[in-house]
Amino acid sequence: MSADVQATPSGSAVKFDGRPGIVGIKAGMTQVYQDDGSQLAVTVIDLTPNVVTQIKTTEKEGYNAIQIGVLEKKAKGVNKPEAGHFKKSGKSGFYAAQEFRLEPTAKMDGVTVGATLDASMFKEGELVDLISVSKGKGFQGGMKRYHMSGNYKTHGASLSHRSLGSIGNRADPGKTFKNKKMPGQMGNVRTTVQNVRVVRVDLENGLMLVHGSVPGPKSGFVTVRRAIKSK
Repeated sequence: MSADVQATPSGSAVKFDGRPGIVGIKAGMTQVYQDDGSQLAVTVIDLTPNVVTQIKTTEKEGYNAIQIGVLEKKAKGVNKPEAGHFKKSGKSGFYAAQEFRLEPTAKMDGVTVGATLDASMFKEGELVDLISVSKGKGFQGGMKRYHMSGNYKTHGASLSHRSLGSIGNRADPGKTFKNKKMPGQMGNVRTTVQNVRVVRVDLENGLMLVHGSVPGPKSGFVTVRRAIKSK
C-alpha cells in the first residue's frame, strides 16, 4: 500500500496517498435519506482541523510518523512541557494528540509543522475504520457482561439466580484458568469498528456522516482511518 505524503504550505490542508488518519469528535446520531428513498442511521463526526505538531523521520527517530493535535487549549491550561512541545506548531496546546505511523518508504518532502488535516482527506462512499473508547459501564456480572443464562429460578434456588455456576474443574488442574469469563469491569476499552461506509462529507462545516453507530459517548474523540481490510 502506498504511503506517499503530499503537503501544501503551513496552515493549509495536507493530503495523503496512503492510509491516513484524522481525529474527530463524536457529535451524535441522526438519519439521512438516500436518492432511492431509503433511510440510513448515521453518526455525525466533527472533524475539527488537526494540526501537525511533530514530524518524525527514519533518520532522526528511526521511523516515519506524523503527530497531530486536536482541539486547541487556552494558554492558561497548558503546562510548560506541553507548551514547549507544541510551540513549533504555532498553537498553545491541545486536548488530544495522536501519532500516525507511516511506512518507511513514505515521502515526507513538503510536510511542515503547523499544516492541517481536514475532512477533505475522505470522500463519500469510502470505507473507514473508526477507533474510540467505549462507554464505561462499571463492574457488571456475568449475565450482563457475557450474556450468560444464570442459574435456576425455581423453588430451592436461593441467592444464586444470577450466578455463573462452576468456574473451575476437578482436583486436576484444581484452578481457575486465566481469561475465564467472570464478573468485572465492562466497557471503557479501546474499540475498533472496521469497514464503516462514509455516507457524506461536509467540507464547509467540517463534518463527516458515517453509516451506523460509533462506540463511545457524545463529545468523545474518534480516530478515523482508511479501512485496512477493505477490498
